[in-house]
Amino acid sequence: MNFRKIFFVFSAVAGLSITAQTVKYSNEFLAVGVGARALGMGNVGVASVNDVTSGYWNPAGLHGLKSNMEAGLMHAEYFAGIAKYDYGALAFRIDSLSVGSASFVRFGVDNIPNTTELRDANGNIDYDRITSFSATDFAAILSYARSIPKLKGIKIGGSAKIIRRRIGDFAGSWGFGLDVGANYNYKKWRFAAVGRDITGTFNAWTYNLSQSMVNTFALTGNEIPSNNVEITVPRLILGAAYTQNFWKDKIGLTAEINLINTFDGKRNVMIKSNAISTDPTIGLELSYLKMIFLRTGINNIQKITDITGKRITIIQPNFGVGIKYKVFSLDYALTNFGGNAVSTYSNIFSLKIEINRKNKHSTKSSI
Repeated sequence: MNFRKIFFVFSAVAGLSITAQTVKYSNEFLAVGVGARALGMGNVGVASVNDVTSGYWNPAGLHGLKSNMEAGLMHAEYFAGIAKYDYGALAFRIDSLSVGSASFVRFGVDNIPNTTELRDANGNIDYDRITSFSATDFAAILSYARSIPKLKGIKIGGSAKIIRRRIGDFAGSWGFGLDVGANYNYKKWRFAAVGRDITGTFNAWTYNLSQSMVNTFALTGNEIPSNNVEITVPRLILGAAYTQNFWKDKIGLTAEINLINTFDGKRNVMIKSNAISTDPTIGLELSYLKMIFLRTGINNIQKITDITGKRITIIQPNFGVGIKYKVFSLDYALTNFGGNAVSTYSNIFSLKIEINRKNKHSTKSSI
């Protein structure tokens, strides 16, 4: 092994970290969540997830796949249809110990009016000069999970993320990041830990601004952007889920709590300090014959100032239902991506299909 090359790589990364810009809310489109099941439960999922959506929530959960292959799709529209959010994934069993998946996420706002060149060279307003553009965020996530036979009940996994962000023809970035996850099953309990962006996710931005756009920015007092590297700092998500069956196992109840820990200074969350902020999310799922599901959950627990100047605590409630028939699962969630702001609640649907369900590698789900 050439240690000089390894040292050079780490030195280059360290040097990039010093000159790059750490952004507190970078790549937030990857924190929205996928799958109507998890969204209906208040964005919990790192512990109980065991299907194709594990590639997003916790790659270690992929080992709970009940078939050789599983596909998942989701479409959502936020802010009264202005923003469109799409997700698709395919998970596949490699062998009795390994599972892989590929996931794709797109969050975009289309047909945004571009008025930066509204005036012609003589300063006259010409509405024919108004054009439109799209602002889109895209991520491809490649995941791998493996069971460790010598460590009973432990599953591990990792994901590599390739990120492409574009703002019309004016700006764009490429990014890369890594996630890791682990599960531990103990009787009716399941514990999980997920490290998101563990090395810091780097987005290299480049800008292509016309001179008229630069002049418009200068006249309106806006900062003229320049090429830079944006860093998404790591976060640690801890989760615990418990499942109990009733009435001859016809009724099942799953409860889960996640603690989302960030390390980039104080945030407006329930538990906060200058060093670490912790945002708890709680979800419940009630099932009947493992065919009909009712879900609810809370997240976005914050303190705000109301119109009278009083500090109050608010929460975001979420609701969901699901139906499973043979290899098909259709889930619905009513949730509010905008948190407790003025944005309206969104209706979210997701579909899962199990392919070649009966196989010798299938494993029983722990939850």
